[in-house]
Amino acid sequence: MTTRGLALSALLLAACSGGPQAATAAVTPTASLSVATSPAPASPSAGVTPAAAPTFAADATPRSFTRVALDAGGFEGVVTKEQRLELGPSPSKGSYADPYGRTIADERGTWVSAPVRTPFAFDELIASWKASTPAGTWIDVQMRASGASRTTKWYVLAVWAAGDDTIHRTTVRRQDDGDGRVNVDTFEKADGAPDLTSYELRVTLHRTVGITATPTVTFLAAVVSRETQHTVPSAFSGVARDLDVPMLSQETHTGHYPEYDGGGEAWCSPTSTAMVLGFWKAGPSAADVAAFPGGGHADGQVDHAARYTYDWSYSGAGNWPYNTAYAAQYGLDGFVTRLRSLTEAERFIEAGIPLVASISGVLPGFLFTSTNGHLLVIRGFAVNGDVITNDPAVRANAQARKVYPRADFERIWLGGSTGTVYVIHPPGVRLPANVGNLPPNW
Repeated sequence: MTTRGLALSALLLAACSGGPQAATAAVTPTASLSVATSPAPASPSAGVTPAAAPTFAADATPRSFTRVALDAGGFEGVVTKEQRLELGPSPSKGSYADPYGRTIADERGTWVSAPVRTPFAFDELIASWKASTPAGTWIDVQMRASGASRTTKWYVLAVWAAGDDTIHRTTVRRQDDGDGRVNVDTFEKADGAPDLTSYELRVTLHRTVGITATPTVTFLAAVVSRETQHTVPSAFSGVARDLDVPMLSQETHTGHYPEYDGGGEAWCSPTSTAMVLGFWKAGPSAADVAAFPGGGHADGQVDHAARYTYDWSYSGAGNWPYNTAYAAQYGLDGFVTRLRSLTEAERFIEAGIPLVASISGVLPGFLFTSTNGHLLVIRGFAVNGDVITNDPAVRANAQARKVYPRADFERIWLGGSTGTVYVIHPPGVRLPANVGNLPPNW
């Protein structure tokens, strides 16, 4: 089983400290600590040969991130207008049986990406998207992979809408087969399955019969990775910086809205997302928060984020791409990726972009001592390279700024989630440059 399968999405998601037991990757007992990690797969359309992958230097920590071109690929009932996908004039008809609601008669169209050849055989894949879903509309996101002269089936990664008035936002359980499985939001190659070296993404756009609105997709991407070892701690660049990210506590929301997993430890992800939205002065309007959760809630933007990132299948608000898709509703760009080290994270801080990071394991100074899945904000680095965070696992907002030792933090971030982060930023704020001649991973 991959590190992600042992240690994550499934666990981080529903609860930040509770939930299924996570297994932190083994640490090699040397002067430098090493921790194991993992990746995901995909595949190509019949008769279409993936383009050759660019040549890169050997990557000791394999990651690769690709934004797929929405004006290429296969179109059925979908058109591209100004670099966005939307339903065309002749969608097909079908029905969707919402597992948590009703059966909906719908019109639909499907788009399939051109095959993406990866620079290494991968074990895990996480997709991200930016989409608009007016009332009565939704999308589903799927992937398949290929390699070793075979192509996998299509795996459903998400059935998603920004709101919850039409469908229940959900992932899909029990898709396991000999090639792999979907662990909440992450495709994981099965142990012993042949190599996977390319993938395709597929998006189906849906609208309820009788309405004219269309969902639109303006961004679709995926990160792939492969199990490897990491040396901890990574070298510090020497640039100390601390971004002024607003501080919020998950614990002040304990007991809120049991139907959305009840606040407290379960809301680390939406609390972290809300902090980053606050940094960019974005997020739900006063009217949005007045509508839910209402004016009587302190820091109601956290409750709002929890509701609108909630995954009904996982019963939690920590689905990684659901959080970045939520942020994208407020004029921001957002995606999930995996970094190779804190040295890469420093590039984002130098560019003025805070990150939401996923950790799992024992962390000195953490409120609960250890976690089998937690998310928090990386807001900066101290002069000695230690990690400055806004950690939502505190009793009050003013306590959220916490500094963790670099090696301790990096070990449970790389070992617990393969270096998973949310990257959320305004379109006008440029991302930092990728590293040298390694495969781009953002």
